[in-house]
Order: sequence, then structure tokens, then C-alpha cells
Amino acid sequence: MPMAAIPADLLVGLAVPVIIISPGGVIALTNTAAESLLNTSGPALAERGWEAAFGRDQTVPALVSRARRDDSGFAAYDVLLNPVNSRPLRADVLISPVTGFDDWLSIAFQTRSVALMVDRQVQQKGAARSAEGVAQMLAHEIKNPLSGIKGAAQLLADAGTDAADRRELTDLIVTEVDRIAKLVDRMESFTDTRPLKLRPLNIHELLGHVRRVAEQGFAQGLPIQERYDPSLPMVSANRDALVQVFINLLKNGAEAVGKNGQLGITTAYRPGLRVMPAEGGPAVQLPLEVRIIDNGPGLLPSLADHVFEPFVTSKAGGSGLGLALVAKIVADHGGVIEYERSGDPEQTVFRVMLPVATETGSEGNP
Repeated sequence: MPMAAIPADLLVGLAVPVIIISPGGVIALTNTAAESLLNTSGPALAERGWEAAFGRDQTVPALVSRARRDDSGFAAYDVLLNPVNSRPLRADVLISPVTGFDDWLSIAFQTRSVALMVDRQVQQKGAARSAEGVAQMLAHEIKNPLSGIKGAAQLLADAGTDAADRRELTDLIVTEVDRIAKLVDRMESFTDTRPLKLRPLNIHELLGHVRRVAEQGFAQGLPIQERYDPSLPMVSANRDALVQVFINLLKNGAEAVGKNGQLGITTAYRPGLRVMPAEGGPAVQLPLEVRIIDNGPGLLPSLADHVFEPFVTSKAGGSGLGLALVAKIVADHGGVIEYERSGDPEQTVFRVMLPVATETGSEGNP
């Protein structure tokens, strides 16, 4: 297929840096964003190849060779790049076959890295599972109800307190003790190191159950728009745990939008998405995508990078443990979860990416 057949004009206006590689491994096309990223002109890249971009650094050429060897696209996240004519940078490198052009590849560079988010989730799990981390978390949250209980008990000890006030004070004590018990129960979920029992599940059946629960309870009266890809294969999952994930995300959305908002659930199959683990090893495919969407205001920008960390919340009276637990459960499934604001007008999107079930099913960790 001749180079002229590639619609170069479509690449020029893209904000994402993109390079097109010919079947012979030659840099055939480069858009303006890629030239800016590498601080190197398209003609120079076409003439001198990867040497003009990265000198002796073979990181990107090696990823291209791997894509050709595997005969499929994949994503390498948080890759350290060393362009010859600009400062070192970290970026996601997304390599995909060019549809309709045999053996041609496109390479997109994205400066925002899912790998950094995955690292944060790993750190969250490690901190939550350590005795020190759990102790610090509990101490932080338990001090407030304990002070209320102490004050109520002191007032009860006062002989001058009448019966009605005593009843109110005892109710306060019971309520706060129940709150502590629920907090401890939720914290136990973080310290449970037993592998999940996974089996092949129909994700749409599971999401249908979640929608019905939402419509009968916290999302009653709110429209929930569904857009599903009917071709999705089975997901390898623990049903109860994954139901908990999506109920939590939908509940957060319902609370964010109020009475006049909208919620959405979408699924898609992304066959080319492969995640390169930060610790090395073979790329992991996460082709099943579930998005939970709401048209609420979203998080404060200062909280967006910490959304999956324990005790981070913008809700009055919130514990800040819900999304941290969601991140842990998704990670226990071998998946990844992202938060973003996107669209016009902007919407809040939680994107969960999961692996496909094997033919024989799965028990234990993926």
C-alpha cells in the first residue's frame, strides 16, 4: 500500500502525537504534535529514522518490533523516553495496526500515564494491608466518634440529667458505636489477603442486576442510560465483589447529580489494549471496558489525583473508603480503574478495564 494512500491530512489536526510506520519499519508520516514532542521535523524523521528522534535509545524501536512480532497492538505505560532534541519525558506508548493498511502501524504518545495510577493502587493496597497503615487509618477516623461518646457518657453520669435527655444521649452513644463497628468492618476488607474466587461471568447480566438495585434504591427516579457492546466475551470475576464495585460507583454518581441528573453505563471491547506491567514481564490484555458516567460536577481538581486513596472524600460525612475499596477489588481482579472528566459538556467517568475469562474458568487470583 503506497504511503500516499494514508490520509495524512487527518493526522495533522490531532492533538495527540502520532507517527505512522511503514511495513519496512520506516517512519512514513508524523503529525505536528509528534514533531513538537520530539522537537524534530517530519522530513528529518523520515530521512534518518529513529536515530533522529532518540539517538541510540532503542526503547521505542524495541516496542515496535514487539508489536510486529506479536502481530497485534499493545500499550506500554509510563515509558521513559529520551528524545535527542528535548528533555527526557515519561509517556504512554500506544501501538496499533492501521485499519485497512496491512503491516502499517500507528504509534501514539500520551503524556498522561495509567501506569502511575496503577502504582498508586498498588501502594494503597500495600499500605492498607500493613498493620501500621490500618492502625493509622482507624486512629484517624475513630477519634471523632469516641469524643462524642465520652462527652455523652459524662453527661449521663450527671445526676441532674432528666430522662428525656438521658435517652437522647444513650441513642447518640449507640449510633456512634454502630458507626465505629461499620468502619472496622469496612477496614477488614482491606486486610483480607485471601485470593478471590473467580469464574466466567456475563458482565451485562451483572450490570443489569446492579441497575435494578440502583433503580429500587439510591437512584430511584434517575434515568440510567445503557449502551452495551453485545459481542463482549465473559469476564473473569467474583460476582459479589464486582457487584459491590459497580453499585459503589453508581451510588457515588447518584449522590453527585442530585434529583435532576443522569447516570450512564456503557461497555466496550478494546482488543488492542495491552498493559505493560511496571515490574516487567509479558503485556496483560484488559480488553473489557465498563464505564460508569454521571453529569455531576466531579471532584475538586486537588482531589482528582488522590481519588482512590483511603479517607479522600468531598462528601460531607463521607468515610473516604468506598473508592479505595473499589480500587482494591478491581486490582484483585487483575484490572485497572481510572477517573476522568471528559466530553462536552463535561461528565464524570469511571472506567474499569478487566481481563477476559479463560475457557476453563479461573479460581484464585488472575
